[in-house]
Amino acid sequence: MAWYAYCIGEKQAFPELLRHRKPVPLEFLHGVSGNQVFLYPASEFAVIVSEHNPEEAFDQKAGVEHARVIADCFQHSTILPFRFGTVFHGDEALRKSVRSNQKQFQSNIDKVRGKTEMHLKILVDDCCGPAIERQKHADTSWHMHTDAAGRDYLAHLRENATRARERQTRARAVSFQMHRLFQPLDEEVCCRLAEKGKILLDIAHLIDRKCVERYQNKFATTNAGTPNCHMQLSGPWPPYHFVHRLTRATHAHAQQAPESAGLQEPDTAPASPLLEPVAAIA
Repeated sequence: MAWYAYCIGEKQAFPELLRHRKPVPLEFLHGVSGNQVFLYPASEFAVIVSEHNPEEAFDQKAGVEHARVIADCFQHSTILPFRFGTVFHGDEALRKSVRSNQKQFQSNIDKVRGKTEMHLKILVDDCCGPAIERQKHADTSWHMHTDAAGRDYLAHLRENATRARERQTRARAVSFQMHRLFQPLDEEVCCRLAEKGKILLDIAHLIDRKCVERYQNKFATTNAGTPNCHMQLSGPWPPYHFVHRLTRATHAHAQQAPESAGLQEPDTAPASPLLEPVAAIA
């Protein structure tokens, strides 16, 4: 039987497993394809799984169901989410992978114990907007004067490099301001260009669970006092970005040499909890 895996946590956090050595159903919780979700005991851990038909393809709805199961389990204990689409092809594959990754799992659980992730999306004006408009007109004249194409091309590259530095400075200033305001334990920042001359910052903050309400209050105050940018808050979530960081380097090495890295993975999907936040929770 194949098992679809959602996340992994410590066995002691689930009283249902204290007297059982076989998978125990989690009442009223269903996952991908509407299948019953089980607590699967493996070593000192509980793997949250459901039965899986290998012939079934994953779609967007499956991503929503995957995220919902993880969010529900996160309300009860510290867990490490698995990447969407992780499948173990049988009981032995699941147990072997947990045994091989036991130290890594325990270390990562200890690092994110009692913590949660808050996700900020901030839309600010692109400081290079006027320069972009000027460049559009320059591009038009460029094709009209081919004799100056080489010189114009180099100037074009220099302007692009200058704009990139200006955007980085702008994004860095905003993320530093958010860090100073919210004072997270850790953070992950991603910046990209959006439509209509805007810059979008995706900021993940790692905080203590007990500080969620204070964080939300701080966001409400900050959002009301910054009319020049649009801010959106979501969370609390399981610490997706930060578990990914903890396991990223090890997994990259494990793909080349699983045995030497001390990681054993199932046949077709990663067993270590590398995370890719799906659209359902973005």
